[in-house]
Parts: sequence; structure tokens; C-alpha cells
Amino acid sequence: MMNKTCESLRAAVADIADGSVVMIGGFGNSGIPLQLIEALRQHGARDLTIISNNAGVAEIGIASLLKAGQVRKIVCSFPRSSGSIWFERLYEAGDIELELVPQGTLGERIRAAGAGLGGVYTPTGYGTRLAEGKETKVINGRGFVLETALPADVALIKAHRADVWGNLIYNTAGRNFNPIMATAATTTIAEVNDVVSAGELDPECIVTPGIFVDRVVTQEAPRHDAA
Repeated sequence: MMNKTCESLRAAVADIADGSVVMIGGFGNSGIPLQLIEALRQHGARDLTIISNNAGVAEIGIASLLKAGQVRKIVCSFPRSSGSIWFERLYEAGDIELELVPQGTLGERIRAAGAGLGGVYTPTGYGTRLAEGKETKVINGRGFVLETALPADVALIKAHRADVWGNLIYNTAGRNFNPIMATAATTTIAEVNDVVSAGELDPECIVTPGIFVDRVVTQEAPRHDAA
């Protein structure tokens, strides 16, 4: 029987190569695959392009990859937020490249990649510097900008529960960017709270079908070192 569960977090990310384009799900503090990100940091792949809603905060999650010098470029909507110290330091020093994408446009570019489309026309950014160098078109008297699809080599996503076939369900706001990222990457790796046998998930609750998921790994319990 097909089983997409992976033995460990490290094993799940072990073949992510230098120079990879990596999507990372999450919005604010919800639905972030923190343990997969940490596994990627420990794995040490460098020269990465990260696609995410933001650039991380403090020294956890995406910010830990920035601090470790593993990221060459970030594609996101909100690179600066409270606590985004590592992005700011790297950007001011000229050590990281930024592609700034409006949030709705980011979502649609990812969705287009998952649907096999070349891109989407959006009115967002028309007539502004964000449209410079891009194809524009007037449709029914309204200006639009062509934004190309945004695929990735790998998507690291967070779901609430999976079955061994890779079908995923999400917990409320944890859904955010995760489902569309799952469709837009060559390899999708899902960090989940638990994995159940095939047939145990209610089909009506499945958001991401297993056909889009390559590996599923269960979160590890927090470690408490002895005093």
C-alpha cells in the first residue's frame, strides 16, 4: 500500500539542494512548518530562494534561515514586520535580493503555477513602479498587469492531520497559503500533528488531495533537557 510518511524531519528535507526555490506556508503565526524549517536549517542547503508571505521574525522560522546565510532571495508581500531584524540587516547590507509582490498577487501567481497556467492579469500595480518591465493590457477599459506563474522546486507546508496517502486537512486559519503552495511545487513536504490510516479522514474535510503531496512527516515532541 502507498505510504508517504517519512521517518524523520531531517530525512524529509535531505535532498533539498543548494539553489532550490522553496515555498514556505503560513500567515502570521498560523500554519508555519517550523520544524521543517529548522530541519532545513540544519541540513544546510544554501543559495535558496524563499517564497512566503513574510520574511520571518526574531530568530525562528524563515528568520533562522536568513540568520544562517542560507537565503539568496526572498519573494514575499511583507518583508518588514515587527521583529524582522534579520531581513532588515541583510537587505541594508545588500546581502539578500527582494522581490516584493502584493499579497493577493502572490496568492494568484502561486495558484496559477499549480493550475498549469502561464500567469494571470491583475489590476493591482497597474500604472505603478510594480508594473515596470511587465506586459500590460487594457481590458474593458481597465488596466491590467500580466504577472507570471510562480512555481517552486519544494513546498514546505503545515497541516493539521494527514493520512498515509498524503491527504491533508487544516486547522482553521492554518489553511492560509498552504493548500495552494502544495499544488505549485515539484515536491511537497507536509508537517502534520498526526498521521492516520487510509480511510480514516472524512473525505468532505480533505482540502489538499494526496496527489499533490510527496512526503508527510509528523511533528516531533518538544525536548525538555534535564536541569
